[in-house]
Amino acid sequence: MTTAQSGTERTITTRIPARLDRLPWSRWHWSVVIGLGTVWILDGLEVTVVGNIASRLSEPGSGLPITSGEVTGVAAALYVAGACSGALFWGRLTDIWGRKRLFMITLAVYLGATALTAIAFDTWWFFLFRFLTGFGIGGEYAAINSAIDELIPARYRGRVDLMINGSFWLGAVGGSLLSILALDTDVFPADIGWRLTFALGAVLALVILLVRRHVPESPRWLLIHGRDEEAERIVGDIEQRVEAERNEPLPRVEGELTIRRRGNVTFTEIARTVFAKYRRRSVLGFSLFIGQAFLYNAITFGFGAILTTFFDVPSGDTGYYFAVIAAGNFLGPLLLGKLFDTVGRRMMISGTYLLSGLLLFGTAWLFDRGSLGATTMTACWCAVLFFASAGASSAYLTVSEVFPMETRAMSIAFFYAIGTAAGGISGPLLFAELTDTGKVADTVLAFQIGAGLMCAAGLVAAFLAVKAERRSLEDIAAPLSVAKAETAGK
Repeated sequence: MTTAQSGTERTITTRIPARLDRLPWSRWHWSVVIGLGTVWILDGLEVTVVGNIASRLSEPGSGLPITSGEVTGVAAALYVAGACSGALFWGRLTDIWGRKRLFMITLAVYLGATALTAIAFDTWWFFLFRFLTGFGIGGEYAAINSAIDELIPARYRGRVDLMINGSFWLGAVGGSLLSILALDTDVFPADIGWRLTFALGAVLALVILLVRRHVPESPRWLLIHGRDEEAERIVGDIEQRVEAERNEPLPRVEGELTIRRRGNVTFTEIARTVFAKYRRRSVLGFSLFIGQAFLYNAITFGFGAILTTFFDVPSGDTGYYFAVIAAGNFLGPLLLGKLFDTVGRRMMISGTYLLSGLLLFGTAWLFDRGSLGATTMTACWCAVLFFASAGASSAYLTVSEVFPMETRAMSIAFFYAIGTAAGGISGPLLFAELTDTGKVADTVLAFQIGAGLMCAAGLVAAFLAVKAERRSLEDIAAPLSVAKAETAGK
């Protein structure tokens, strides 16, 4: 690494990004995945538990004067609204204060809000802390995806990002099974079981917080903020650990980057970068997020209500069905993730969106004909969400890697907030209204809207998706502070 001073401008020529990208996979990378990625398990736990316990919360003796529609509609929408506003609030601070500080703060916010949800004594209290729980989770999306992409080697970035975002569904499996236990009044009183599920979420968050302390700050973020000596120490330590583990020399470093020290990026610069310089990528990001957000937030929030309303499944048994669906969701990114790094982003993103949308249209048609029962409906959903989950995870991957370093967290936050607000706030409210009517045609309409948006996003991706596989972040989108780039792959 070399530095130069010209007037008031300080430049740094470094190979740190190339050194990080050329690293072979190691135990250190697994520690990053565990420390940062496991938070999506908590998000999956939260969303699934609330959906599955909706019917129990609305029953007399639950301890809350609330209806099932308010749980799956108002509370779900407030959770998503909190996540959207939290993403924007914390996303800006993530680009200014750093990845590590924010992924510690946002997890602490989530922990406190979840613990306070467990002691809810009135509807307004439950609503308030559902919002604040989402506020913490929204910040996690920006901070975590930024840190992961900047620490994981380029040739593994796609599969790792998809697997981590897909781990939401491990939490969903746990939430489904946990809700079965929580709803069993032979085990817990009606006003205690659901509280214990939220308390468990807080305990798990505390464990993750302790593990996360050992994840370092992103060296890439340190570089553009003039903390090059600290970045050098962190990367040197990582290299020593990886080399000692493999007991062989590391691959040769190819490519360097020269950047100039500058102040924080303004909102004007962010807007100019995202909406002018990279407007095609912005259209792609909006399309992917709106499509997946509506499908997931509008439809899966109410899956328990569909089972009880149309198939007479007891409220205490809905968790079994959702656990099967959640397992299929996790298997999608797990089994298809490698293809995003080999076959390529464009084909896999467009393919997963289009396949999931077409399969959802098929499910709606069968449901409308009365050809599905609870088991076959669940099987159809497994097929739809196997592909949809990989596609949805690729939306987060896309917006975290196709914009410049200085705007990364804010870009993630912005597209997540706008896309999720469009489909994730209006979706649960609309879907709760449709399923409450008990009419098959209304539920079919919701399915068709979600399917149509997924197919539309898939077509956009077929034309606009960026070929980012196995390329360094700096090669995909040069940092705004770059003075000269000589990266491998150009």
